[in-house]
Amino acid sequence: MISRVTGTGMTQAAMRHLQANLSELSRLQDQATSQRAFSAPSDDPSAAATTLGLHAEQRRVEQYARNVDDGLAWVTTIDTAISAATALLRRARDLTVQGSNDGALDATAKEAVAVELEGIRAELLAKANTTLLGRTVFAGTSDAGAAFAPDYSFNGVPGGEVVRRLSESATVRVDADGAEVFGVGAGSVFALLDGIVADLRAGVNTGDRLAEVDARLTTMLSAQGAVGARQSRIERAREAQVADSVSLEARRAAVEDVDSVEVLVRLQAQELVYRSALAVTGRVLQPSLLEYLR
Repeated sequence: MISRVTGTGMTQAAMRHLQANLSELSRLQDQATSQRAFSAPSDDPSAAATTLGLHAEQRRVEQYARNVDDGLAWVTTIDTAISAATALLRRARDLTVQGSNDGALDATAKEAVAVELEGIRAELLAKANTTLLGRTVFAGTSDAGAAFAPDYSFNGVPGGEVVRRLSESATVRVDADGAEVFGVGAGSVFALLDGIVADLRAGVNTGDRLAEVDARLTTMLSAQGAVGARQSRIERAREAQVADSVSLEARRAAVEDVDSVEVLVRLQAQELVYRSALAVTGRVLQPSLLEYLR
């Protein structure tokens, strides 16, 4: 059976082919301009679903990175404060040793030592009340504004630890227990220095206080070591997050982005195909005498 080919049929077929070539050319132009493999989820539903999952994972990693930065700020601030506090307490120990030399110091010299110790006690109290962005780093979740009151009572909330999430399965404490580091009330390092000052002014030998000073120094150094361990953990988490971020970005780019060189080559080839189709169609579908008579 011989099928009949009409001019109208040829024209419609040619227009369909031209439209298909033009659509493909437009798609490649969009890719070259946007550098994206698809502009709408309907273009590639599978790739779009994968991309959405990768974007969500990237946002989680970015949040963990912000948590790490905040956690590092906390532990670094605490480490600096404890370092300064131990330096002050070492100076206080030296003064205590000096003040215990009853034969070499008269009342005036001991008063000078006492005044310096009072200054050290005030500085220690200020270090114990160190804040970060308006929050006390030694009082956990307390909103009191200061970890220690002037009477050396502790304002921290029992069990109120400040915690930051480093990953889906890992968290770390970023504050320090001020009651443990500095002591509370009559058992605090502040009260200890007040006691040494009182001994100096009363003419009591301060040598017996050295063991208490050393014990408080040991406690501070132990707390600083624990903070340092947490700092190392947070820094390792940061390294892991950087690696995860790079990996996720590579996976996202492989799905969502296009190869610029490849797209340009395909675009040039499609432009050539479209121009060739236009030329062929123009030569085959020549106007007939009947079209002029119409």
